[in-house]
Amino acid sequence: MNKSHPSHSSALNKVSLTGLLVTIGIVFGDIGTSPLYVMKAIVGVKPDFSEDYIAGAISCVIWTLTLQTTIKYVIMALRADNRGEGGILALFALLRRLPARWLYIVAAIGAAALIADGVITPAITVTSAIEGLGIIMPSVPVVPIVVFIIILIFLMQQAGTGRIGRFFGPFMLLWFLMLGTLGVVNLVSYPSILKSFNPWYAVKLLMASPEWFLILGAVFLCTTGAEALYSDLGHCGRKNITASWGFVKVMLILNYLGQGAWLISHTDTTAITVNPFYAIMPSGFTLLGVLMSTGAAIIASQALLSGSFTIFSEAINLGFWPRLKIKYPSMEKGQLYIPAVNWSLLAGCLLTVAIFRDSGHMEAAYGLAITITMLMTTVLLTFWLRTHGVGLLLCGIFATVFIILEGVFLLANLFKFTHGGWFSLLIATLIVGIMIVWRNSTRVRDRFIEYRRMDDCVGLISDIKADKEIPKYASNLVYLCGSPDKNLIESKLVYSIVNKQPKRADHYWFIHIENADTPDTLEYSVDIVAPQTIFFITMRLGFRIEPKISVYLRQIVEDLVERGDLDLVSSYPSLCKRGIPGDFSFIILHRLFSPSSNCRRGESMLMRLHEALRYLGVSYRTAYGLDTSIVTAETVPLIINTASGRRIVLNK
Repeated sequence: MNKSHPSHSSALNKVSLTGLLVTIGIVFGDIGTSPLYVMKAIVGVKPDFSEDYIAGAISCVIWTLTLQTTIKYVIMALRADNRGEGGILALFALLRRLPARWLYIVAAIGAAALIADGVITPAITVTSAIEGLGIIMPSVPVVPIVVFIIILIFLMQQAGTGRIGRFFGPFMLLWFLMLGTLGVVNLVSYPSILKSFNPWYAVKLLMASPEWFLILGAVFLCTTGAEALYSDLGHCGRKNITASWGFVKVMLILNYLGQGAWLISHTDTTAITVNPFYAIMPSGFTLLGVLMSTGAAIIASQALLSGSFTIFSEAINLGFWPRLKIKYPSMEKGQLYIPAVNWSLLAGCLLTVAIFRDSGHMEAAYGLAITITMLMTTVLLTFWLRTHGVGLLLCGIFATVFIILEGVFLLANLFKFTHGGWFSLLIATLIVGIMIVWRNSTRVRDRFIEYRRMDDCVGLISDIKADKEIPKYASNLVYLCGSPDKNLIESKLVYSIVNKQPKRADHYWFIHIENADTPDTLEYSVDIVAPQTIFFITMRLGFRIEPKISVYLRQIVEDLVERGDLDLVSSYPSLCKRGIPGDFSFIILHRLFSPSSNCRRGESMLMRLHEALRYLGVSYRTAYGLDTSIVTAETVPLIINTASGRRIVLNK
């Protein structure tokens, strides 16, 4: 018998004014704050810039936004959704059963690089915003203010962003209108900047400039938020994102054009000492501009933090990361909070500020990691297109175009390595190492778990239930088991019931938790192995579902009682005559790698790393919502014998 929870993804595809406003507030924070530092980085490559240099650079920005953000992500990637959810791990969930098993490495690299980008983004956006105060108050202490705001952003996460999020849409709408208005106002100083729409100026600049790689490294910053845009698909839906992107793109390009026009018309001044973003503002508007920039930076940081929580939630369910404590601060869709991730990212952001101090140095660390994520997404998208019937030739063209484009950007960003790019790669390497080790070690461990046939154990367990000489352990004894098959049961689990301490109970429950590839799946199936004695339950949980196992088990028990398949009343006479239900006790087996194992060195190292990484997570009791239940954790040895060893012989 099965019961399921319906998906809500269909509601996300309805376009409405409210939906568009929410989308502008949630999805475009990262890419929407790029004007704060993109033109500043471009001018920093060549301080003695010319008109053609600025026009060519803006042409690069326009066509990067068109090819990379619009075509690849908005038009193509948003269609690769997993029941309404987006992002590189949601995409991998659609492909993980393909014969190409190595795709998990692609997904892990992409996810890790995106997390590394999430460490730097709050630091660079907030710092760029606060640096605008230097125009009004040159002696303002930027770093302490930045540190204060960043700490405030991370403290906000504990309460959730449900209420604050309502203001994100209207604020970001004003932000984008401000960007577009400032751009149009400054266009009149040099209308010829509109020639930047001609891609020839971009091609000519790159061909004529020995420092083309530095230029592209700066230009790439304009599209770093595209991957976050894809990751936020589940919050707003494809149609809302696609419709609102047109408005956002126009406002961004207008602002870049306005900054370019101002720079060209001020080549004979000390323009390079001022961030062009603030330079195009009227003098009396600068303070308000700084406040707006700070607000936009906070929203951009919030969007990336929410995305990071989602990535780790998906990574846990896909077997890439140890179980973590996940909180749900509000009932709004997509709202989750992972304390360990929040405080780790805060430490990373503060370390970024401490190392690089100002946005100019942070630009060197920014962009390299996200280029890697985009390349990995291209690889996965190519496989997704093939699974959806797209011809081999078209898939080849798609892969070739974007691998070359992103490969060039990666090459350009690699020149930043010694100037700060090492920092983001260091973070990404650490995270991807943990992901790959945890996934592989978990699979090695699962491969050596021994099973017994359930039919061989039913009689023995039923006899234990009937044996009044054995003290009753609990009315209902619940085991979390790893077997996906009702016909098999772990040997160590049977050992726990029979040998370790005979455990008599009225009912024995074996619960297998299956992590579904889809986000909102919440369903179960139950097999009655022995009537009124042994129940085998499979719970299928999506990667956005809170694993409240105690709650779900209670609901399943109620269903069984209602159908007459279970008598829950306690067998103790004093409780039975009053109709009081029996108690529940949970037992969780922790398999500890045994030193007596005789296996290859690689397997032994993986198992030892698995034990070390286990401390990054929380106990199964906490992870599965068993905090208020009676839970016993039993340690059992995991012995792996894959190598031939010596056997002791009888001395005659």
